[in-house]
Amino acid sequence: MAPFNDLSELHRKLDRRDFLQKTGMGFGALALNSIFTQQVNAASLEKEIMRMLPAIAPKAKRVVYLFMAGGPSQFETFDYKPTLKSFYGKDLPDSVRQGQRLTGMSANQAILPVVPSKFEFSQHGKSGTWVSDLLPYTAQVVDDLCIINSMFTEQINHDPAITFLQTGHQLAGRPSIGSWLSYGLGSENQNLPAFIVLVSSDAAKDQPLYARLWGNGFLPSEHQGVQFRSGKDPVLFLNNPEGYDGEDRKEMLDYLTKLNSIQNNAWGDPEVDARISQYEMAFRMQTSVPEVMDTQGESDASFAMYGPTSRDKGSFAANCLLARKLLEKDVRFVQLYHQGWDHHGDLPRNIAKQCQQTDQATAALILDLKRRGMLEDTLVIWGGEFGRTVYSQGKLSANAYGRDHHPRCFSMWMAGAGVKPGITYGQTDDFSYNILKDPVHVHDFQATLLHLMGIDHEELAFKYQGRRFRLTDVHGNVVKAILS
Repeated sequence: MAPFNDLSELHRKLDRRDFLQKTGMGFGALALNSIFTQQVNAASLEKEIMRMLPAIAPKAKRVVYLFMAGGPSQFETFDYKPTLKSFYGKDLPDSVRQGQRLTGMSANQAILPVVPSKFEFSQHGKSGTWVSDLLPYTAQVVDDLCIINSMFTEQINHDPAITFLQTGHQLAGRPSIGSWLSYGLGSENQNLPAFIVLVSSDAAKDQPLYARLWGNGFLPSEHQGVQFRSGKDPVLFLNNPEGYDGEDRKEMLDYLTKLNSIQNNAWGDPEVDARISQYEMAFRMQTSVPEVMDTQGESDASFAMYGPTSRDKGSFAANCLLARKLLEKDVRFVQLYHQGWDHHGDLPRNIAKQCQQTDQATAALILDLKRRGMLEDTLVIWGGEFGRTVYSQGKLSANAYGRDHHPRCFSMWMAGAGVKPGITYGQTDDFSYNILKDPVHVHDFQATLLHLMGIDHEELAFKYQGRRFRLTDVHGNVVKAILS
């Protein structure tokens, strides 16, 4: 076969979307850019690609991660513990606690009084899965969910715990999950970022969120998450200043590209290429962002499905609807953050409000993706950074109680591409304090997510300061039992 002498011809012969679908491409994407810049024949190109491809067929094309910041209580959501009623008000047995670490907020309590959930649970779906009555809409889609009740982490406080879950390390500075996916797989939409973040405007701001949670760390800056905001400017500094038109902008970018190219030729700094790429992306986003943010074309039935606040820009419900639009545009990773789940006191009232804000829209997103035929290749994730304690923090009364942080076990769920639907995985003890069966560490969850995207978590690495770094560090096992 004659060699490809023209780069555009090579791109026509090997379309990226077709390549991903047909070859089960994972980590091999990292080498494509360098391969495309060389004049190689088709045979050597195929040989080189096949050498680098892992034997993983991707089940998911895209991910939407609904992050419930603050740590939702497993007792009030998915981990049903009916026997706790007989322990109401009693001190947590030492045989259960086993000397495990407590936070400074409850370590000095005279007793650790056990408190069962104030809310009832019911079985739902063909699977007969137990779900709290606080989540009636989620209960309707339970046969599409894989609920994991045996998640555990090593971090007991918010900042290190959320950083650990999002970046694989408790200290700031590592790349986030979305950045790793952008780096490993690239983008399927050249007019939008591969990694987009939406933060609820209607959530309680009990714990802060930091942009580093969706940062690129030491990866090239083009892989950082881009936050889309509600309001006049969805992306900061994207619009042209007053009196400045598109032609002016294009001329400026052309000059910047020339200057950056001179610098790149002199120093060979990859961040210069990233800078050029970001400028060009920002120019294209001036058209693509207003289009995707416009929900006027959505039907009344669609707004009704997502709930009464779905027309309120920036609300969790509106962000779920927007997330579906972004996924339709082949955005690789969409992450929604909803704060307000840190319930140290007055938990019954506060968690009821949180569930009311999120339950209907969460279920609507599942149903919407399913009816559009997108759930089969979209991975949906729901969960927080840790769970809550079986004992009450502070004063315990019949209608009011709080729960402290609990890293030893908590609940989250996954749905869609490559995940077994309608199952509950893992088992905790009667106090949801320790895991009895099938523990899932944070690194196991991360390894499984990457696996579903066609990536071997041990192969997706980046060399920085003399060391090869991974999202899963030197840990992690794919949880094969939950894979379909």
